[in-house]
Amino acid sequence: MLLEQFTIGPYQNFTYLVAEREGGEGVVIDPSFGIEPVLTAIDAKGVKVRYILNTHSHKDHVAGNAEVKARTGAKVVAHKVAPLQQDVSVSDGDMFDSGRLKFSVVHTPGHTKDSVLYIFEGNVATGDTLFVGECGRTDLPGGDPSEMYDSLLGRVVKLDDGLVVLPGHDYGVTPTSTIGREKKENYTLQPRTRAAFLQFLKE
Repeated sequence: MLLEQFTIGPYQNFTYLVAEREGGEGVVIDPSFGIEPVLTAIDAKGVKVRYILNTHSHKDHVAGNAEVKARTGAKVVAHKVAPLQQDVSVSDGDMFDSGRLKFSVVHTPGHTKDSVLYIFEGNVATGDTLFVGECGRTDLPGGDPSEMYDSLLGRVVKLDDGLVVLPGHDYGVTPTSTIGREKKENYTLQPRTRAAFLQFLKE
């Protein structure tokens, strides 16, 4: 499998190019501002980009959608409530393929109503739901601390420990992690009651 992580745009965004192999089918995850290095890699690796996967609708995660789509003809995938022009609307539990790659969708509202994780081939693209050592903000429009509690403590912590975490921003001590490591080291994933979590987010 081909998996390349790009730090682009003014906000330390991670955009990912994933393919079954060089010259094979693949996807771009969260194309941010300044998408040119990713387009160059698509051409250099001969990747046939079938889908553009958006983990959520914030501008810094979708700014490159139009350019990638114009260059490759890929279809935009987003949660069905995302306020985006989307070709494929997904919900929790949906699955889809790109060549030999298999993707599954986990709905994780909290940062936004349309936040999702994409699990594929031992990896999980977490967008702004989970960073290395941190979680996404809940004080922006569409954010909800109680929903973030359900997403983190009800869904993320139940994922396989071995999944490699591919976050939406380069905010951590390392560019990637694992679910197992985050469960041990990420203070936002430590066991708390809902009330304690909501108070913790205010601090």
